[in-house]
Amino acid sequence: MHITQLNRECLLHLFSFLDKNSRKSLAETCQELLEVFQDPLLWSLLKFHSPAELKKDNFLLGPALKYLSICWYSERVKVCNIEDWMKNNLQKDFCNRHENTVNEFLLEVCNRCPNLLSLTLSGCGHVTDDCILLVLVNCPNLKTLKLENCVRITDQTLEAVTLHGGSLQTLHVDFCRNITQTGLERVREKCPWVMLRAERSANMIPDSKPDKRLMPEKASRKLLQL
Repeated sequence: MHITQLNRECLLHLFSFLDKNSRKSLAETCQELLEVFQDPLLWSLLKFHSPAELKKDNFLLGPALKYLSICWYSERVKVCNIEDWMKNNLQKDFCNRHENTVNEFLLEVCNRCPNLLSLTLSGCGHVTDDCILLVLVNCPNLKTLKLENCVRITDQTLEAVTLHGGSLQTLHVDFCRNITQTGLERVREKCPWVMLRAERSANMIPDSKPDKRLMPEKASRKLLQL
């Protein structure tokens, strides 16, 4: 039996065992398999492990997407977690490209994936409060939001949770150094049903340009934490 003789349900099941690149390669072999690749039911779960993956044409965003994970930890991406005032021009240019990529992708998610249930962002140094606000507003069924080492996330995201996170059940803001204890207490007060975790976040050094006399000491401490 040729693979194309299988029914649609079997083909979807087979495709579900493949990664994004393998699905794309198989879909390029014939029209029947391309149609399976384009079936929204195949894309309820997406995982990305580098910024470059967000720009590949090997996945489909749509209402069927329920679970999204964007996590990367490469040595190059650590540059994105350095405070802006410590970056040289080359590092700033590198970070601007990442910022545009991440923001554009999350905007597409907001526009195309209203049924998103779970979002995990880890090591994403350019995710902003505005991005998370848009996700909360446009994905009203979101139940799980996990943010780890997202250095631009502040108490504004926590405030957005209290205003627009009515469906949220789990919130993690681990190692987000610009989160404060005040913001965490506000979430606990306004949303007592949310399982909140903030490992080390409120105890880390927040981003602020120090006095010149303090800059060397603070810079060394920040680099040690990274």
